[in-house]
Amino acid sequence: MNCHTTIHIKNMVCRRCIIIVNQIFQKHGFEPSSIELGTVILAQPLPKETAGIIRKELTDCGFEWIDDKRTRIIEQVRIAVIQYVHHDDLPEQQNLSDYISRQCHRDYSSLSKLFTETNGITIEKYYIAQKIERVKELLVYDELSISEIADKLHYSSSAHLSSQFRSVTGLSPTQFKQLKHPKLKPLDEV
Repeated sequence: MNCHTTIHIKNMVCRRCIIIVNQIFQKHGFEPSSIELGTVILAQPLPKETAGIIRKELTDCGFEWIDDKRTRIIEQVRIAVIQYVHHDDLPEQQNLSDYISRQCHRDYSSLSKLFTETNGITIEKYYIAQKIERVKELLVYDELSISEIADKLHYSSSAHLSSQFRSVTGLSPTQFKQLKHPKLKPLDEV
C-alpha cells in the first residue's frame, strides 16, 4: 500500500522557496517525493515531534504550515494567480478563471466567493496587483520597452498597461522607471 503524507505550505511563491522548503525537510531526514509551490509530499508519515520542529523552521523562513482546508484552497488560488502572471513557462495564455479552476480542481465562482470573503479583495484585483508587480520588475530590469512588457503580460495595448499602472501606483511606467530606488514587493506580500 502506498502511504504518503501531503503537507500544504503557505507563501511558497517561487523556485527558491521550493529549494528552501526542500532543505528544511532534508535536514531532518525526510526527502520529499514531490515538492511544488504550496505542497510537499512525503513517502512516509512525519512524527509529531519532527513536524513541530519543521513547522517552526518553516515559520522562521516566512512560510506557514496550513492545516485549515479553506486556507489551503485560498493558497492554491494565490499560487495559481502567481504562476499565471509570473511564470513564462506556462502554455499559451488562457482565460484566468479557467486556469484557476483547472489548477484548483474547483468551480471558479465558489473559489472567487471564498477568496473575496477571506481576503477582502476579489481574485481579479489580486491578479491586477500581481500583474503590476510583474510590470515593476520588468521595468527595473530595463530590458524591454513598455510596449514589449504590455505584449508579454497580455495587455490589449501599452496604453491599457500605462492606465492600469497609473491607477494602482499613482505613477506612469516611465515615472516609475526614473525613480532612483524603485520599491518592489515580495510576491507573498502583494
